[in-house]
Amino acid sequence: MSQAGQRRTIGASAVQPSHLSAGPILAVKLENEPRTHPLPSGEPHVPTVIQIERGLVVAGAVLLALLIAFIAAGGLYLRTSQEPAHRGTARLSIDLSRIGISKSGPLRIDYQRLDRRMRQLAADRSVMGVAIVTIENGDISFAKGYGVTTDGPGGKPVDAHTVFRWASVSKGVAATLVAKLAEKKKLSLRDPVARWAPSLKLPQEAQHVATIDNLLSQSLGIWKNAYDQDLEDGNDPKEIRSRLNQIPLLCPPGKCYSYQNIAYDAASEAAENAGRKPYAELVKEELFAPLGMQSASVTREGLQSSPSWAPPHNGRRELEVSDAYYRVPAAGGINSSIIDLGIWMRAQMGEMPRVLSPKLLRTLHSPRIRTFSIHRQRALDQALKDASYGLGWRIWHYNGRELIGHRGAVDGYRSLILFDPLLKAGVGMLWNSQAVEPTGIQLEVFDMLYNLPFKDWVELER
Repeated sequence: MSQAGQRRTIGASAVQPSHLSAGPILAVKLENEPRTHPLPSGEPHVPTVIQIERGLVVAGAVLLALLIAFIAAGGLYLRTSQEPAHRGTARLSIDLSRIGISKSGPLRIDYQRLDRRMRQLAADRSVMGVAIVTIENGDISFAKGYGVTTDGPGGKPVDAHTVFRWASVSKGVAATLVAKLAEKKKLSLRDPVARWAPSLKLPQEAQHVATIDNLLSQSLGIWKNAYDQDLEDGNDPKEIRSRLNQIPLLCPPGKCYSYQNIAYDAASEAAENAGRKPYAELVKEELFAPLGMQSASVTREGLQSSPSWAPPHNGRRELEVSDAYYRVPAAGGINSSIIDLGIWMRAQMGEMPRVLSPKLLRTLHSPRIRTFSIHRQRALDQALKDASYGLGWRIWHYNGRELIGHRGAVDGYRSLILFDPLLKAGVGMLWNSQAVEPTGIQLEVFDMLYNLPFKDWVELER
């Protein structure tokens, strides 16, 4: 081989790696390129055109790698942003999969069984009409009515829009309203109750020590259900509250639990004084309207003017609607359909944060005082352990889980609400009789939610 051929061979091998398709073109350029300068001894000659094209190849490879990386990163972002987030997952502090439930998981309630149990319940002669709502995964999953509003020609089938009384489930509404006014700096939960509800007089001038928080947590320190009979006899609630200083003080405010109705209604007086509007108007503006609770009302007229409402009963005997506890609206004045009770429960679970903030809900649902019962308890009540009271809400533990709820009873009506705030699941019921059997349904629902064996809490099969 000639010296020139050797030089061409060396140059070609230096710029033509086997994986580059540009090699033949570079070789042609080498063959035709004239040599005008002698090569320094020991240094191979690399023509200028080869340097340029090699640089272009390297730069192109770098740009291609950057483009691939950019596309990959962009695709990952698009996939992440387009996938819907699992609602509530970030807020949950426990692993829900341990009990087979997740926020976005399947429904766990057997609705065919629930419907069958409710039909059996409605067939009981002590039950006139009853409605139920359930929530799973933060959404209303079932709402239905059973039975009739009343016997006789005026009776209508109960449905999800039939209006009932809430009775003492109303206490949670009062507490939520007052807490919302506190959130708006209209008052403080630490204020002495005397500042906002001057009609309330307590033994030993304790109204100047007791706070709004003590009022809403049923820890004023006076006798249980003080002077309820006077209210039912037709006396004015404010006049009755002015006489509560005539009974002994059982404990300092905030130190013991003692359930009240007339004293608790000082909350409506406090709300009116702080909000400068009637209680019913404040409840509607601050709570019911923003939540979309269209059937909810606060008066007896609101109940009886509803397109479909259920009159009260004792067994199968229809009763007159008493106005006694409508005159203490914070304690027992709310009416609504089961649908609106479901909306209310969903909001209390944190699913309507623009209306009820997480901080407000923590304030309401945090235990303040341990509670007890002096009456013989049914198996259902014994199963709900570690009972305490928050602000207008009861707190229990069932199967190791914290549950929030309340029950209510006035002449001819009963009600309940019970939910697990972490699982975003719960049950609410309204019925227009004094039957106690429907209360058992709540634990049958939670047994399904928690994947527990069936138990006849309603005692339908005894």
